Amino acid sequence: MAYVHAEIESQPDCWRRAAELAADVRADLPAPGERVAVVGCGTSWFMAMAYAALREQAGQGETDAFQASEFPTGRRYDRLIGITRSGTTTEVVELLDALRGRTPTTVLVGDPDSPAAQLADTSVLMPFADERSVVQTRFATTTLALLRAHLGENLDALSADAEVAVRAPLPIDPTSIEQVTFLGRGWTVGLAQEAALKCREAATFWAEAYPAMDYRHGPISIAAPGRLVWAFGSLPDGLPEDVAATGAAFVHSRTHGCRTVLGNWAAGRNPVDPMADLILAQRFAVALATSRGLDPDAPRHLTRSVVLA
Repeated sequence: MAYVHAEIESQPDCWRRAAELAADVRADLPAPGERVAVVGCGTSWFMAMAYAALREQAGQGETDAFQASEFPTGRRYDRLIGITRSGTTTEVVELLDALRGRTPTTVLVGDPDSPAAQLADTSVLMPFADERSVVQTRFATTTLALLRAHLGENLDALSADAEVAVRAPLPIDPTSIEQVTFLGRGWTVGLAQEAALKCREAATFWAEAYPAMDYRHGPISIAAPGRLVWAFGSLPDGLPEDVAATGAAFVHSRTHGCRTVLGNWAAGRNPVDPMADLILAQRFAVALATSRGLDPDAPRHLTRSVVLA
């Protein structure tokens, strides 16, 4: 069995541990009112995007997300949060080093002995969520779960949704799809970007991602029979009907459409949390890889951490 299968399945337990950890590291994370920057690379950047939107939505202060390589060093922030699974990613390590003595930094990291953990002013250590697969799943979502708990969210319902998502049938047969576009609104734009990256990384599959409101400003032109549109979170009015008119399949956790198991399970209660929906997208990407004879633990041209010479 690929490592990624076990790592995906462990997410409900990891999220519960993250909720417990959040109470212990409260002083190391942003206080309400602080002006905060959050940085990462790849998957970590997409989790930074989601957290930044959630923190501002919660009224806790201005929060910006950047790729670590694109951080505007001339701006002033009360705190910088770095997200890095390995703690060795060149762009994050170099940024933490450059900001020493200038901006307080906190790193959320899987490896306690990594360079990033040594360079940051404070470290939130999550070795329980670290991974062996190159394709990142549980570390990213566990980081976001911890940050959501720190914002005051109760993760009990989220973890319960995850328990269903790790065992539910996929909403659509991956072998019947030639292309997928993921959509999000607000904080779920980051989840959409992450879902598309999983498909590209694990399965070398044509996958795109857009804000849901922007989808009809051009990208919908590639929708067609045999292709899929998968939306996270709330939907713009009329979007399902517009997608249906193209002949493309449509998946969304708040409608019944292709989502029979989670859709029916959610009937009569709050909608499925988009992070649980991301678990289904992770599983979809891994199933795509397997169906194409690829090893999702070792995607081509990729390593577990990008360390530049």
